Amino acid sequence: MNFCSDNVVGVSPEIMAALVECNHGVAMPYGNDDRTLYLNNLFSELFETEVLVFPVATGTAANALALSVMSEPYGAIYCHHQSHIHCDECGAPEFFTSGAKLLTLQGENGKINPKDLASAIARAGIGVVHHVQPAAVSLSQASEAGTVYSIQEVEQIAQVAHSRGLTLHMDGARFANAVVTLGCTPADITWRAGVDVLSFGATKNGAMAAEAVVFFNRDLAHSFSYRRKRSGHLFSKMQFLSVQLEAYIRNDLWLRNAARANQMAKDLAAKLTALSKIMTLCHPVEANEIFVQMPEQVIVNLLADGFKFYRWDGEDSKTVRLVTAFSTTEEDIAALVDAARKYLQKCQPENVAG
Repeated sequence: MNFCSDNVVGVSPEIMAALVECNHGVAMPYGNDDRTLYLNNLFSELFETEVLVFPVATGTAANALALSVMSEPYGAIYCHHQSHIHCDECGAPEFFTSGAKLLTLQGENGKINPKDLASAIARAGIGVVHHVQPAAVSLSQASEAGTVYSIQEVEQIAQVAHSRGLTLHMDGARFANAVVTLGCTPADITWRAGVDVLSFGATKNGAMAAEAVVFFNRDLAHSFSYRRKRSGHLFSKMQFLSVQLEAYIRNDLWLRNAARANQMAKDLAAKLTALSKIMTLCHPVEANEIFVQMPEQVIVNLLADGFKFYRWDGEDSKTVRLVTAFSTTEEDIAALVDAARKYLQKCQPENVAG
């Protein structure tokens, strides 16, 4: 009944079992335990290159701390105007960078256009003391519109950034959903495409509370350990974050969970739009988020029935966001579709299928 977010569901049984197993014996604190020390090897194998990995507990911490080493206080970080770092992190990137400015770009379906990025950097006033100086670009993968950047799109943005001396960050809160959609390797859509630092998300896809900052450009990681400590994200019992990440990656749990969530979103979108021509999608459904326009009466009645979801773009908006998760079932989908059909028939009977 709750389609507000993939944050509303519980923990994958495999990850919960790993946490229980980890809760025996003793381990050195502050990341000096065997599990945490092993993460660099585990992630290096996953990404097919040598990386440095730092567990943190939240996506906001991962993004803000990653960006803190990618921009000076007088720097500019380019992002989409709907990006999480701009809309939903309460100024954390600005705080942890000690004042860097987020400069937003428009772009269809939640994605930055490389030409728009190049134009913005060209107008920035590089070398002019009165202006913030271009420092980094941040992409959301999957985007806040539920769409996915292709490998070529990431490569093009990376080329624009790197050719002008900027680094590229990827907010991968739903990274697994994007990898499944693209059918590529994690390496192909990150460092091989030009990504310098990845915020690797796990919480939305089955973890209890675990994210990781993955450095492909290891030179950027020089001060990160100190910044993580200063922010309060150097956990004394770090093994409980690390074991979640280990269980998440092992046996492709992260991909299986994401594949399930993606499939449920595709099924839900297809069934809702098949009901009526007045049920329309705002963006392609490429991960596990659906943005669909519904008649007001349908929205009101679904909410009254106990279905939970967010109206997008304000309280009066007829666009709603529906998010599926690894634990979403066919029965969940059927219940929402059946209820929507019932209320559509009441308000637009001639336009409703079946």
